[in-house]
Amino acid sequence: MKGKILLLALIVISGSLFLLLKPGQPLDKSVVIDKIVVEKGKRKLHIYSKGQLMKTYRISIGRNPKGAKEVEGDRKTPEGLYYINDKNPNSGYYKNLGISYPNKHDIEHAAKLGKKPGGLIKIHGLNNKRAWFGRLHLLKDWTFGCIALTNREIDELYATVKIGTPIEIKP
Repeated sequence: MKGKILLLALIVISGSLFLLLKPGQPLDKSVVIDKIVVEKGKRKLHIYSKGQLMKTYRISIGRNPKGAKEVEGDRKTPEGLYYINDKNPNSGYYKNLGISYPNKHDIEHAAKLGKKPGGLIKIHGLNNKRAWFGRLHLLKDWTFGCIALTNREIDELYATVKIGTPIEIKP
């Protein structure tokens, strides 16, 4: 009986790891993404072109995942409406797309708390020294408030997302 339970557990774990490590279908590079929606609670990033969902990515977010970013150093990922304001091909986290955090509301909220809102929130790939993690990075929320993908996935986004693209980050 113990052998059967152990075998079943091994099959479940193996299947789960396979699904976690299996990359999705590549995105057609001719597609222009015009909207990004992040669902923090589901650890999903959805990309749209002309109102049509083109692809969904699994993501890691800030180490303190519940609630919206309020102040510098809280390790939370922001929530709200922003836009892509920068593209960096030479980041310490492979490549990144800058998110326009903080907005006016974020600055005012942090000021009421007597703190700074923080900044430099990005959609980025993996740390250049740990790129071998690949999709294993999904096992834990590990960023300081950014949204993390694999390097292959950020390559897709980097090629298809323009500066000015709106991004909505939901709880």
